[in-house]
Amino acid sequence: MPRSNTAETGDRLSESALLVLAALAGGAKHGYAIIQEIEREAAQRMGPGTLYGIISRLEGASLIEPLEMEERGRVPYRITGAGRRVLTEQLANLRRYQTALKALAAR
Repeated sequence: MPRSNTAETGDRLSESALLVLAALAGGAKHGYAIIQEIEREAAQRMGPGTLYGIISRLEGASLIEPLEMEERGRVPYRITGAGRRVLTEQLANLRRYQTALKALAAR
């Protein structure tokens, strides 16, 4: 039985997991394409072991799902509806946190 997603449990995703969800928000990608996009857009290098650990957790929480294997043996992943909701929620939480930090730092 899959674990409840973060929207239902109130859990926060790690920064790396948020990056993976965000990378998939624009469309399905296989692992290497996810790594490349995160490195290009976030200037963060993610190794394959880290990525596939995150993919396993996100898939177990039903936030992403695998698609059919491509001809070169690569499995693309896509974000689910639940994954989009969690990503939107987590981004809103980060914006609120940023606003609070700015307000506190301005005092």
